[in-house]
Amino acid sequence: MPERSVVIQKTEVLSDHWYILRKVTFEYKKRSGVTETQSREVYDRGNGATVLLYNKEQRTVILVNQFRLPTFVNGNTTGMLIEACAGLLDNDNAEDCIRREVEEETGYQIKSIKKITEAYMSPGSVTELLHFFIAEYSASMKVSEGGGIEQEDIEVMELKFDQALTMVDLGIIKDGKTILLLYYLRLHHIL
Repeated sequence: MPERSVVIQKTEVLSDHWYILRKVTFEYKKRSGVTETQSREVYDRGNGATVLLYNKEQRTVILVNQFRLPTFVNGNTTGMLIEACAGLLDNDNAEDCIRREVEEETGYQIKSIKKITEAYMSPGSVTELLHFFIAEYSASMKVSEGGGIEQEDIEVMELKFDQALTMVDLGIIKDGKTILLLYYLRLHHIL
């Protein structure tokens, strides 16, 4: 296989209001050996973590429902999205981040957490590497109502596992990370 190389020629910041949007011009050596100059826009929002809380005895999962503007402008008439708890790492490691996010969003203080994988969810334009976790929960771990902080308006949903899978099949749950986590539990016979 021929060696590929990438040489960044120029990086321009197009926006740094919410996160950073850059236009990157680069030379790319293709498999054929031909070198091309290309440019792409790259959205850098930092890395993130997500977790699916599950209860083996009750065969339930905890999901959250919240407004997501990008889905609204792309045809989701309400903008509401049912998803697994998630957040940006900021300066934390992935496990500390997700423990914090779980408590803020769902009100649960989880004890044990298991990392299952890492994945780029939209590698054509977004730099984010997402760390995936699962964690068991019980009623005794509930320390607050959840709902998020600051501008967040999060509804906490406890669903039967089979109901959540049916919601995926019906197109009600459309969030990629949530679908991956639900299928992970099913594939590994956790619920």
